[in-house]
Amino acid sequence: MTEIDPITLSVLAGRMEQIADEMDATLFRAAFNPIIAEAHDASHGLYHAATGDTLVQGKSGLPIFVGVMSFAVQAVIEKAAKDGGLADGDIYIFNDAHIGGTHLSDMRLVRPYYRDGKLFCYLASVGHWHDVGGAVPGNYNPAATDVFQEAFVLPPVKLARGGEVNQDIIDILLRNTRLPQSALGDLNGQLGALDLGIKRMDELLDDYGAETVSAALDALGHRAESLMRSELQELPDGRWEAEDFLDNDGITDKPLPIKVALEIANDKMTLDFTGSAAQCAGPVNIALPTSVATAYVAVKHIFPALPANAGVMRPINVIVPEGSMLSAKFPAPTGGYTETILRMIDVVFSAFAKAAPTRVVANAYGTINALSIAGKRSNGQPWVMFSFYGGGHGGSVETDGLNHGNAPISTATIPPMEILEAAYPVMFRTWGLRPDSAGHGAHRGGVGAVYEIEVLEENGAEAFLFGERGRFAPKGIADGADGAMNLFAYQQDDSWMTPPLASKMRGIKLRQGQAVRLETPGGGGYGPQAERAREAIARDVQRGLVSEKAADQAYGTAWREVTS
Repeated sequence: MTEIDPITLSVLAGRMEQIADEMDATLFRAAFNPIIAEAHDASHGLYHAATGDTLVQGKSGLPIFVGVMSFAVQAVIEKAAKDGGLADGDIYIFNDAHIGGTHLSDMRLVRPYYRDGKLFCYLASVGHWHDVGGAVPGNYNPAATDVFQEAFVLPPVKLARGGEVNQDIIDILLRNTRLPQSALGDLNGQLGALDLGIKRMDELLDDYGAETVSAALDALGHRAESLMRSELQELPDGRWEAEDFLDNDGITDKPLPIKVALEIANDKMTLDFTGSAAQCAGPVNIALPTSVATAYVAVKHIFPALPANAGVMRPINVIVPEGSMLSAKFPAPTGGYTETILRMIDVVFSAFAKAAPTRVVANAYGTINALSIAGKRSNGQPWVMFSFYGGGHGGSVETDGLNHGNAPISTATIPPMEILEAAYPVMFRTWGLRPDSAGHGAHRGGVGAVYEIEVLEENGAEAFLFGERGRFAPKGIADGADGAMNLFAYQQDDSWMTPPLASKMRGIKLRQGQAVRLETPGGGGYGPQAERAREAIARDVQRGLVSEKAADQAYGTAWREVTS
C-alpha cells in the first residue's frame, strides 16, 4: 500500500469532499423543483468500487443519504453483474426504496468512474423529485397500504449505455408524473452533476495518480474507524434502553412503539431495535437500508467531529429484527419514512442520555409535517405544492434549543415563503414562532412554528398531511420537560376541523379562501427547571417565546424580580 503523509492525506480529503460539494451545488442550481433547488433535499458522493461503501460525501448533502446510498450502489453492483458487467459511460437509475432506502420520491443515479480502463469508484446522485405518480400529488400518501399507492416504482435500470442515453427510460419516467417538466429538469440536473464529478475526478487523478488517491480513500476509512473506537473507549460500559411511539400508521389508530437497547463494551457499540413494532399496514414502515443509515445519522450527531464515511460504522453493530416495521419487505409502503427515522434518532438520543447526558440534546420536534396542497389552475394545468416544515430542537448541556429549525435527519432548509407563494396559488396568512411550545428546563427546547396557508386558486385545492407527534410529545432529557405536541387544523365552511388520526389525513377539500394551519412541536428541555437562570426566563417572556402564565407555572414567580 502507498504510504501517505498526513498533509497530503488532508489535502486529498478536502479535494474529494469538494468534488461532492460541487456536485451538490450544480444540482441545486439546475433543479426545477424547490425541494431540491431551495430545500437542498439531495446528495452526492463517491463510493467504493467493490463494496459500494461510502467513501466521501459533501457537506451540503443530506446525512441520511450517506448510509442508504451505499445500499443503492451495492444494488447497482449486483444488477450490473447480472447484466454482464459495466462499461464506461453507463448510468443506472432507480427509486425502489426497498433496495436503495428512504422512499420512492428519491430518484437515484449511479455512474461508474473508470481510470485507464479500470473501474476506480462510483459516483452517485440522489434527489427528491416533486412528483412520481401514485395516488397523492407529491407522493406522501398517509393512507397507502402498498408502494403502488405511493408512486411509480422503478427498479435499477440502465439510463445510459456507454454514454448513450436511453430515451425510452426518460419517456417512461415523464409519463408517470404529474409534473413532467419538473422531473426532466431535475433529471438533467443530476446528469449534469455526475458529468461534473467525472471531470473533477479526472483532474484529481491527473494531479496525484490513481494509486495515491486510492490509498488515501483507504486511509480515510481506517482513520474514521480508529476515531470512532477512541470515542467509544472514553464512554462507560453498560446497557441502556429507551422507547417512544409513533401516533399511528395512518390506517389503524394505534400507537407504534420504537425501542432501542444501546450497549457499549470497550471500543464497540450495539444498537438493538428489538421490541419495535411489527411491519404495519400503513406507510410508516422503512426498509433495512434506511434503518442502518438512520443509526449512522444518530451516531454522527453524537460524535459530530467524525468524518462522513463508512469507517465510522465499523465498530457499531446495528440489530434490526426481521418482521419489524424497521425492516419492512416489499411491497410494504414506506412513503412516510421520515417520521419513523426521526423517532429512531429520538430513542437513540434518549438511551444515550442515560450513559452520557452531556453528549446529546433533548428530542427535537420529530416530524417534517409533509404537507401537499394540489389542484388545477384555471387553464387546466396541474399544480402541486409539496413542502416540509420546521419546529423546535432540543436543549443541551450548553444552550437552549434552536427555534424553528429543520429536522435533524438532514441539512436541508425549509423552502422560503416567498418562493412558495411565487410558484403556487397560495398565500401564507401566518409564518411565525409558536409561543409556549418549548419544553422547559435548565436549558429550554427551541420553540416550534405556526403556519397558516390559504388557497387562492378559484378552482380550490386538495390537501394531504403526513405528520407525527400529534399524540406523543418530544421528550426532554436530564429531567427536562417535554415539548408541545403537533397541532393541525383545516378550514371548512362553518369551522376549523382536526384530523381523526391527529397527524395524518388525505383528501381535504379546500375552497378558494380556505386554509390549513400547522402548529409544530417545540423541542424537549434539558436539565431541571429549577436550574434555569431567572434572567433567561425573563428574556423569554420579553421576547414572546414564553407567556407569563407558562413561566410562572414552570419556574415560579422569582423571575419577575428581574423585570421589576
